[in-house]
Amino acid sequence: MNAVILIPARYGSSRYPGKPLVTLKGSSGVAKPLIQRSVEAARRVAGISGVFVTTDDERIADACTPARVGAIMTSSYCRNGTERCAEAARQLHDVDLVINFQGDALLTPPTFVEALIACMEQDKGALVATPALRLRSDEVRALQAEEAAGRVGGTTVVTDGNGRALYFSKRLIPHLPSGSLDSEMSPVRLHVGVYGYRPAALELYAATPPSELEQLEGLEQLRFLDAGVPIAVVDVETPAFALRELNNPEDVDPIEQALAAAGLE
Repeated sequence: MNAVILIPARYGSSRYPGKPLVTLKGSSGVAKPLIQRSVEAARRVAGISGVFVTTDDERIADACTPARVGAIMTSSYCRNGTERCAEAARQLHDVDLVINFQGDALLTPPTFVEALIACMEQDKGALVATPALRLRSDEVRALQAEEAAGRVGGTTVVTDGNGRALYFSKRLIPHLPSGSLDSEMSPVRLHVGVYGYRPAALELYAATPPSELEQLEGLEQLRFLDAGVPIAVVDVETPAFALRELNNPEDVDPIEQALAAAGLE
């Protein structure tokens, strides 16, 4: 399978403008831009034929040169990473699978992406796949506290018996009756924002207007479900560390600590 990783990156983040160019120190103390560290994380994935950054900003494209990665320029009208991947994929040839590797999720284990590739190789009917992991009960309690304080702590997912997504939400789902968190591991599955698409799924997505649920939840993948496109949810092993993303300036320190702990230069 010819699988290519695309890293969507935009400069004008509402919460953290210029985020792809923010520098992060690794275990050696060397500072590298976030976009370069995301490229390095993507290149640790086995079975990939290429890695590209896709952006509409020349500053990010310029930062791709020292990272030794190609940049695919897309329009400024893309509303989310999936739309950007759909536009960029049209510039690629003979691709069987496109991986959307989030540009702010540099701590995503390569095994998560490898699991997506394996799923798409085995399940020829799957048009879209994404990973999820079981949360520990104490992690769910922390998310409940975040929710009670009016903050969003993560995206959760529920599936049918065949492992197809029924719904994604920024609220905790499913409902947790008394005793649900008595064991170490909870029934709650945290969605990890990495996607594998077949090219046909991207074309369908680009031709479909945003859905009401997508806009209410702020979750791009809900457009697929609203359009009747099933999403295969791949269970991955819960890592020993938190999958912290760079969303705000205060995330820099914990991410640098995680890079140092992982021995990533």
